[in-house]
Amino acid sequence: MSAVLALPVRKQTASRVLPGFNLSLGFTIFYLSLIVLIPLSAVFLKTFTMTWDAFIAAVTSDRVIASYKLSFGASLIGAVLNAFFGGIVAWVLVRYKFPGKKIIDAMVDLPFALPTAVAGIALTALYSPNGWIGRYLEAIGIKVAFTPLGVIIALTFIGLPFVVRTVQPVLEDAERELEEAAASLGASHWQTFTKVIFPTVFPALLTGFALAFARATGEYGSVIFIAGNMPMVSEITPLFIVTKLEQYDYAGATAIAVVMLLASFLMLLTINLLQAWTRKRGQAEKV
Repeated sequence: MSAVLALPVRKQTASRVLPGFNLSLGFTIFYLSLIVLIPLSAVFLKTFTMTWDAFIAAVTSDRVIASYKLSFGASLIGAVLNAFFGGIVAWVLVRYKFPGKKIIDAMVDLPFALPTAVAGIALTALYSPNGWIGRYLEAIGIKVAFTPLGVIIALTFIGLPFVVRTVQPVLEDAERELEEAAASLGASHWQTFTKVIFPTVFPALLTGFALAFARATGEYGSVIFIAGNMPMVSEITPLFIVTKLEQYDYAGATAIAVVMLLASFLMLLTINLLQAWTRKRGQAEKV
């Protein structure tokens, strides 16, 4: 028995499924360069063939400015709506049990699976003046299809899953004991929500908002049918880029694409910095 105990214990080293760090990192950088960096670099390189004056003229014309306002404004409104109502949908799916819950949960992912052109045609059929919903809205003076309001509805439709699927797992992992402790200490429902639940969910809600906004700014297929594509009224920037390409103005198209890319990047960077600040603040409060 003593001889057995005296035997040296061999260290259990975790076997690596993938190759070493250097090879894995090299493959990662190569893949990201091939899929992301090289195409984006091509956009900048094509834009650099323009003079500075030509670039400014291409990205600041009245028609382009109007498309910026519609694309970013509608995307922002759609993302805010999704942050609010998407958070409610995630809460209901996590905290309540009811008949048809799995069906509703699956319907959330429908904008992911549905081709964007099909979504655009369906929304146009619903909200056109003679559509199932549009005819009743038209009767009270609200026109949806072929207006900026239709663009907002389309962008809200395609952005909902990003918020729900980001917030849902955070709510599932949230500690219910903290809510029960707050209630036992006399906290109201509103105090429990604002002091316990919302700080936990807020970073995920912010992430879902950023993803929905970024997705909406580049949306094309589901918008062109319901927007009407009227210059200075309901023309989105991605459609204007396609119009430039059809006119063989590749440098002008890439110039507008660079502006969209930089604006989206700054938006995501701001959201990430805000998330980092929120995490640090939460950790400091816990300490």
